[in-house]
Amino acid sequence: MGSSRVFDSCMGDKTVSKMFEDNTCVTVPAFDVPYFKYIDEDSEDEWSNPSQSSAEDDSVESILSNRYMVVAGTPEKILEHLLNDIHLEEGECKETDILLDDFLLTYTVFMSTSDLCHALLRHYCSKTYTEKHEDSDYSLYQKRKVLRIVSQWIYLYRTLLREDENTKLVFKNLYRCVLDDLFEYPSLEKGLKELQSLFWTPRRHTIDEYSPQKKNTTNFHHLSCREKWLQPKSYGAEEVFCRVYVADHSYVSFRSKTSTSAQQVLHIVAEKLQQCEQDLILTIVTSTEERQILQPDDKSIFKSLDPTTRILVCKKDPTDFLTLTTESDEIPQRTIQMLGMNTWQLANKLTNFDWDLFNCICEQELIYYTFRRGNTTANLDFLLQRCNEVQLWVATEILLCSQLSKRVQLVKKFIKVAAHCRALRNVNSFFAIIMGLNGAAICRLSQTWEKVPGKFRKLFSELEHLTDPSLNHKAYRDAFKKMQPPKIPFMPLLLKDVTFIHEGNKTFLDNLVNFEKLHMIADSIRLLRHCRSNQIGTEDTQKDHQDVKAYVHHLHIIDNQQTLFQLSHRLEPRT
Repeated sequence: MGSSRVFDSCMGDKTVSKMFEDNTCVTVPAFDVPYFKYIDEDSEDEWSNPSQSSAEDDSVESILSNRYMVVAGTPEKILEHLLNDIHLEEGECKETDILLDDFLLTYTVFMSTSDLCHALLRHYCSKTYTEKHEDSDYSLYQKRKVLRIVSQWIYLYRTLLREDENTKLVFKNLYRCVLDDLFEYPSLEKGLKELQSLFWTPRRHTIDEYSPQKKNTTNFHHLSCREKWLQPKSYGAEEVFCRVYVADHSYVSFRSKTSTSAQQVLHIVAEKLQQCEQDLILTIVTSTEERQILQPDDKSIFKSLDPTTRILVCKKDPTDFLTLTTESDEIPQRTIQMLGMNTWQLANKLTNFDWDLFNCICEQELIYYTFRRGNTTANLDFLLQRCNEVQLWVATEILLCSQLSKRVQLVKKFIKVAAHCRALRNVNSFFAIIMGLNGAAICRLSQTWEKVPGKFRKLFSELEHLTDPSLNHKAYRDAFKKMQPPKIPFMPLLLKDVTFIHEGNKTFLDNLVNFEKLHMIADSIRLLRHCRSNQIGTEDTQKDHQDVKAYVHHLHIIDNQQTLFQLSHRLEPRT
């Protein structure tokens, strides 16, 4: 924060003085990092360190409070503070729970996963606690605190931790240490199960097996069992959003596994385009217009493409390209198909599709996206791409309809779908549809909008108000706050909020991590957790709506604004 001030951690004085706006001088204790900001209703600029006793000065005691937040410090000191103040059960101390959550959500900004692993392992194995406190209960208490942090870390990063081989090796060492302590401290069983759950390792031993009399005889058995939990597991195939181009700027979009063969892709595209699969082929087209025909058994074709290469579907005669224009024979059939769909079912399938994408996003992906880390943000990218595609889909469907009466029906249908998306609390698709209707190529269709009934134009105006960007999108924020979870936020705006915090505040203050900034970022990201605190039921119980599901999953889109404008002027020429 620009207004935050940080004291020098090397100061030897026991007190520091700070001038307030009213020019009065208040003396408060000095302290090593981490630093804590004193929070009070009357003053928000005082500092306190709750780890120090203020019994020596009653005047200082009167201005200190146990309500504080960490402002800045080194990662090591923050971790030490967490281990000192953390409670074994979540909810016993809200402030410390929030600090722990902030730390774990944002630690990749200032330290590596390997560094955090080794730091936790050192604290678990540290003999400092035993030397200072002969009571073994205190040593157990500290070990359980370390495992509490590990447990929360696993909860937040389970999938990501599984993918890091170095992290698994460190967890292996921690697992061994906990296993060795299990006979002396049986209450560590819960922490051991948390470590096992990370890699789905079944518990095969009882505490009796770790008794001193049996420890040597079972040592090799323990080791072999512990090695098994680190074997690679299958976590499901990676998925990508696929684009198969039909013309220069139009494409069919769908989600598929990276291992999908070219033959399977062709089947999906042919079904969407209502063409005979045997008459079509897939070709790779480079930026220099070089073409290569894909073989049916080619796999991972989308993952191996560079950004300038496209996959094009065409007739087996390479010169006979499929076209997507208003003169195409397939367009009237597509319009009839769209108009025949129930708007509620259409909105419901859009919401189910978006929810599947939204539910897969890890909270950490927003950190990686904002700080431009090299980590994957595939799930977040999928949802952002989907928002853009729904917006283009709205424009494409309307502009490919040559008949005025049917075009008016399409506009009415999209307005109703947007209203249903709002009712289903799918704000992401709601925004996309409204922005699609507000696009320049659609707004200029004056003849079409004049034919739209007044009640639909009034409804559109009310819906449009929620997308009003004035006062930092106040209308949207107020409405979204009132919605109960499950709900899907407008992700581009959430990313904008996080990016604004990042760019408006320094990550480091005098070589100390600015935790006040990271707290604000973590607080914004926790919106995802709130939105997903309940789940949307996405089971398809009505088989008669599978055609709507297939339509929503494979959108047909023109992604070039110039082409969209040309279609718009062709429908309603400039007078």
